[in-house]
Amino acid sequence: GNSSRHLGEYTSGTWEEKSQDINFADFKFYITHYFLKQECEKDNGKDKLEEDTFPLAMQDLLCMNNDFPPRAHCLVRWYGIREFVVINPGTNCEAIISESKCNLLLSSISISLANSGCQVPMFVQIQQKWRRVYAGECQGPGVRTDFEMVHLRKVPSQYNHLSGLLDIFKSKIGCTLSPLPPINIAIRFTYILQDWQQYSWPQQPPDFDTLLGGEVGGVEFGKLPFGACEEPISELHLATTWPHLTEGIVVDNDVYSDLDPLQAPHWSVRVRTAENPQCLLGDVLTEFFRLCCRKESTEEILGRGLAEEEVKENSDISSALSKLTEPAATVPISKLSVSNMVHSARKHIRRHRRIDESPLNADVLSSILLYLFPDAAVEKSSENSKSKNLFLQLKSAPSDSLTYRLALCACLVNYNHGGLRAVAHLWQEFVLELRYRWENHYLIYGLAGGPPDLRCCLLHQKLQMLNCCIERKCARDEARKVLEGSKERERKVSGGCQNEVSPGKSWDSWSDSEDEFFECLSDQGEIETPHPEVEKHGSKSKAEGRLHPYNNMTLLNSTEPLYVPVTQEPAPMTEDLLEEQSEVLAKLGTSAEGTHLRARMQSACLLSDMESFKAANPGCVLEDFVRWYSPRDYVEEEVIDKKGNTVVKGELSARMKIPGNMWVETWETARVTPARRQRRLFDDTKEAEKVLHYLAVQKPADLTCHLLPCVLHAAILKLNEEGESRLFSSVLTACIVCVTFLYLFVSSLLEEPEVVVIGAGQGPAGSIIHRLFVNAQRAAHLAPLDEDFGLDRKPTGGSNKISDFPSPAGREILLRTCVPRPAPYSKALPQRLFCVLMNEEFRLAGAFSSDTSFF
Repeated sequence: GNSSRHLGEYTSGTWEEKSQDINFADFKFYITHYFLKQECEKDNGKDKLEEDTFPLAMQDLLCMNNDFPPRAHCLVRWYGIREFVVINPGTNCEAIISESKCNLLLSSISISLANSGCQVPMFVQIQQKWRRVYAGECQGPGVRTDFEMVHLRKVPSQYNHLSGLLDIFKSKIGCTLSPLPPINIAIRFTYILQDWQQYSWPQQPPDFDTLLGGEVGGVEFGKLPFGACEEPISELHLATTWPHLTEGIVVDNDVYSDLDPLQAPHWSVRVRTAENPQCLLGDVLTEFFRLCCRKESTEEILGRGLAEEEVKENSDISSALSKLTEPAATVPISKLSVSNMVHSARKHIRRHRRIDESPLNADVLSSILLYLFPDAAVEKSSENSKSKNLFLQLKSAPSDSLTYRLALCACLVNYNHGGLRAVAHLWQEFVLELRYRWENHYLIYGLAGGPPDLRCCLLHQKLQMLNCCIERKCARDEARKVLEGSKERERKVSGGCQNEVSPGKSWDSWSDSEDEFFECLSDQGEIETPHPEVEKHGSKSKAEGRLHPYNNMTLLNSTEPLYVPVTQEPAPMTEDLLEEQSEVLAKLGTSAEGTHLRARMQSACLLSDMESFKAANPGCVLEDFVRWYSPRDYVEEEVIDKKGNTVVKGELSARMKIPGNMWVETWETARVTPARRQRRLFDDTKEAEKVLHYLAVQKPADLTCHLLPCVLHAAILKLNEEGESRLFSSVLTACIVCVTFLYLFVSSLLEEPEVVVIGAGQGPAGSIIHRLFVNAQRAAHLAPLDEDFGLDRKPTGGSNKISDFPSPAGREILLRTCVPRPAPYSKALPQRLFCVLMNEEFRLAGAFSSDTSFF
């Protein structure tokens, strides 16, 4: 039946279990069914025919493909079975210790198996639970297997080797055949390495006093700490295995042993990690995460004096903190320094807080701000790193962005420079810097242009929104200067005009309305010409806000070209504003009035574009606008007129002709107004103040929640950079240095319960592991460490020679054969004995099968 047993399936397969409570003679038991989930059942019938309907468990006793599974129930390891039932005493019930109770329970199990025809082995746990002693039985047609166990605290001297264990096995099976059928032997010795003191640590713990100091420079703020402060591996277990031996091939008795671990054909390794070792990256993340639970505001943390003073001086949020940035208002950005930029703000704060009370000292704060805003440094070159798109999956921010750098700074400041108060101080200074940049028209460094990227975290979107406001404000001011210069030149050329607007009058006052208006951001490309049809009738009206003709088209009602108008850009939105807008629209309901109001709100951008189009194309109709704005809604077809000529006739699409169509209603209400005199779709001043207010009221806990995705992003990048191997000790890192392919070997120790060493003791990894044991042995005996690999050494030798390996911590010996029992004429059935020899444990787990046909 071995052909259907897959190698290693006990480790790679999925084990399942089902449990329930039962009562027997007023005694509560807990019964559990364990089984290996089978991917394919098609071979079972074939196996039963070949094995003469032997139970599956009896077939498994002799299978050699799944010896010593590292991840399985102890009964699986001891008996090699894939399905069984275990009966344990209930949680509050006493252990089954007395021999009479054991016999009663086992006889009851035997009767139930016979009556039910069940071929699944059934075990009952006896003796104290910590001893893991089980007795059981398996029945099939004319066959029975008894599972017996012996458990002692000390290994009897006569059974402390293979020779003595073979004597026990032969005695138990009682076979009188001569010669005795061959006994298959599998042996595994386990050696434990615990002493790592003789190896150098792979990295020195960082000097936190200088890591973030001015001497090191702000660039260090971009590096999360990494590595363990103590040895993360407590033990390395080496298992040396001889899987297929027979009696006579190997000698192991009380005098001599052939079982040299270096000559074992199979090696495998597992590691046992220390419980909760102190790791720098983990500590940093844990401390930062704890800030999420803090409820204090920045004012409560740093004191209310600053905020109260500001409210007295400036009650209007639009002018708040303006005095903090006046001194450097005219300094070019290339000449700015961090000290200049935040000098006034810091001076204002320190009127209410003594210098020695500041959570962050001036040098550290300057280094942080230099790292966050490197464009403020003189001759600072920007390097754009090619980051992967990991931030999209985490909803973080690009690794070269301001938000990402802020997350690193907040995390490190919290861990190394004062915790909660330092984070609050950093955030306060950060918001002051943003306000300075807004009021002085300086773009924020480290943010991609354009509208907020909704794939990033909300804080990153807010910073991008503020940058959009700065961009619009700068462009608007530049356009105003250009246009005012042009008007001034026209005034000088014409000798002045009574209707000319005085230079001191604001641009917004050109309109009769008191609303704020949008000034054209692209006047350089704008064309303003009188319309010929209008000039012919003596009107002074002229086309305004033209960019360029559109695809050689002409207006439907005239021969004038159709011009693309200068339009307002759509208002950028962050995800919270979009959600808020959606809620407002949803609350309008489905009534006619609500539907109409919703349509009006949604058509604000459409109305603006229509008004711009009318201003650029005097005499136009809705069909002209649709031809440019939505060509698919203007359907053209060729028809034959009365004269027989083929002409192209066009009309609006069916949806445009629906009564009450929003486009038709909007067109009728649209005025002839160029973009520069329209009400702004995006009020950059209002939106910037909203963002700054939003940022100013964020508590440190809120900030932490915003930045957590970025910190996790940084931690993942750090792990990728360092490599999984550095999660281990210097010992395994040395393996990487010596043999490059060992990276996969070491990293697999993280996930696999046991890793095979290719080449065993003679392979490259095995040679390094051998050296580790040799040096540990020499260190334990105060001998000089061996500098070479010592491949020609022997584990035993003269009395003065130090063994390469310590005594095995555990020895497991598996004996198997197939003999007739109880009589020579009985069927030849599987017999198995699993022996465990440890310093304080001796266990024999036997499975002995009998022919019951003649009983």
